[in-house]
Amino acid sequence: MTLQQLKYIIKIVECRSITEAARNIYISQPALSNSVKELENELGIEIFSRNTKGISLTPEGAEFLSYARQVVEQADLLEQRYMHKKPVRQLCSVSTQHYAFAVNAFCNLIRQTDSDEYEYTLRETRTYEIIDDVRNMKSEIGIIYLNDFNKKVLSKLLKESCLEFIPLFTASPHVFVSAACGLAGKKSVTFEDLEPYPYLSFEQGDFNSFYFSEEMQSTAAHRKSVHVSDRGTLFNLIIGIDGYTISSGIVTSDLNGSQIVSVPLDVADSMTVGYITNSRTALSQCAQTYVRELKLCISGYGCSLLS
Repeated sequence: MTLQQLKYIIKIVECRSITEAARNIYISQPALSNSVKELENELGIEIFSRNTKGISLTPEGAEFLSYARQVVEQADLLEQRYMHKKPVRQLCSVSTQHYAFAVNAFCNLIRQTDSDEYEYTLRETRTYEIIDDVRNMKSEIGIIYLNDFNKKVLSKLLKESCLEFIPLFTASPHVFVSAACGLAGKKSVTFEDLEPYPYLSFEQGDFNSFYFSEEMQSTAAHRKSVHVSDRGTLFNLIIGIDGYTISSGIVTSDLNGSQIVSVPLDVADSMTVGYITNSRTALSQCAQTYVRELKLCISGYGCSLLS
């Protein structure tokens, strides 16, 4: 087993394809495949399962990847310290529901990155895809929420996927509305107050079940309803058509300005926002830094951390 072989495995996981990985590191696809096969034979495990749709990590492969990343990171630190080599390109990938605080933390991660080269990925995407990204190691961290309504279904899916949910904070339902909206000055609002206004929510594609909704009270009926796919569009519609959405109540003026405000929703419910990780692998140093920044951002908005 060589350090180069460990780097090969990491690159294949990043590219999700042996062919694409070989193209990135400028070796032939057969040579890369043979190197992986030799490593699997030496270790007596199957790192990748191969089928007509491509490759994916086996459970043994996910565990091996965790150790491989740690070894490569430590080897890089040794080379920097004693051979004066420049750091390798830092990598970090996060998938999240549409939370501005997740973007804030990502900005802070990038600002404090002390490296000439890095490749970071932030995916604001659908709930099922977040779970799938972390399950398949496309992302190290996924940010979702659980509550009494969706917990049973999502917890079962997380367990089957060998994923762990780490809670960050608990919030009661709030609505985001335009600062110019008549509801903005209220101490709280009811669904009866909201009835004349368009309800905005994030569409969930093929998994458009109530359990995968990003909004609490997903089974509530709405006379006017608009589905969107990105946070920018949703915020534009909140302002442009006096729409509203239901969320955690954390609205970040540094990224979103002061045109959107948060008002408590008078309903008995709560959500626990947290992050998911793959229990078969350890977080990289970059991912650990992101989690720290995430907690700092959340506490900065007055939320009490749960972990």
